[in-house]
Amino acid sequence: MTPILVVGAGHIGQAIAALLQGTGDYQVTLADRAAEALAACRVPGVATLALDVADRAALDAALKGKWAVMSAAPYHLTVKIAEAARAAGVNYLDLTEDVASTKRVMALSEGAPTVMIPQCGLAPGFISIVAADLAARFESLHDLRLRVGALPKYPSNALNYNLTWSTDGVINEYCEPCEALVDGELRQTRALEECETFALDGVTYEAFNTSGGLGTLCESLAGRVRNLNYRTIRYPGHAAIMKALLNDLRLRERRHILKDILENALPATMQDVVIVFVTASGLRDGVLVQETYAHRVYSGTIGGAPASAIQITTAGAACAVLDMLHAGALPARGFVRQEEIALADFLANRFGRVYAMAGDSDRAEPRMAAE
Repeated sequence: MTPILVVGAGHIGQAIAALLQGTGDYQVTLADRAAEALAACRVPGVATLALDVADRAALDAALKGKWAVMSAAPYHLTVKIAEAARAAGVNYLDLTEDVASTKRVMALSEGAPTVMIPQCGLAPGFISIVAADLAARFESLHDLRLRVGALPKYPSNALNYNLTWSTDGVINEYCEPCEALVDGELRQTRALEECETFALDGVTYEAFNTSGGLGTLCESLAGRVRNLNYRTIRYPGHAAIMKALLNDLRLRERRHILKDILENALPATMQDVVIVFVTASGLRDGVLVQETYAHRVYSGTIGGAPASAIQITTAGAACAVLDMLHAGALPARGFVRQEEIALADFLANRFGRVYAMAGDSDRAEPRMAAE
């Protein structure tokens, strides 16, 4: 079996470990600084390792003999793990939405004997694969709009939100600058701004700027698209409250306080839904046309255990990319962008096909069991 190190034993890290270990093709070691997080992992065959990423010697030892490392750790640890992987000659993948971290990973990939593939989750990640597939269908691409949300099925508070993934990640994408192409020019926009409303199958949503969702698409599609933007989907009213917390109460400057408030006020939920909504418009055979990709993924199971939709989609995407790399379907060295991965190949993968399952709530829930 191929040895894999997964750093970060949160909900997503545990889901990744379960999926990979369940194939029988990978031997997974799940590492985390928190003993309680490791103790919560009950996946048969997965080894656990107490590891503080800040301890470079310990991190180097954990990477020894590994074929790849997958970082499911908080975004501020991304660079430390990537630097150690580069030095150890270990293939590197992560889930980060942090723009600065990804740029550092890109720099580290230059001349690397192995591959570095950041942003392997849902958004950034799968959303870029979809966007590139739609973009390729136009002879002249005008507008490309990416919308993604992980939402509770049953919202019950003023924020219309429950914690479904990393609180640090949510706060980071609500605070950091956002990239977009506007009239062909690269622009930086503010998070939580340009709020819009739209309806999908009779349900009203809002969507607003958040950081990192475009991954490397702005660079990849420069000169090919007039307008490109990414916005996070929430239920109406969420953005206004978050702006009051971050701006009026100045919690943008005290993120640790905001994290404590959110984690002690908003319950986690396994009953969620992930919405992926991408619209492209442009010329085809001289005619202005529009194409839309819309899909929902609901909570289900991973290896027989309950799993949220965000676990299924994020872990599924990360495992699909790693699995494709292992199968020789991706470049073996250097930097790989998500948009360089073919959508058809991704959906055909044993992990990626969760995105090809029926997303209707009246249909069977996603059940991911490695083959």
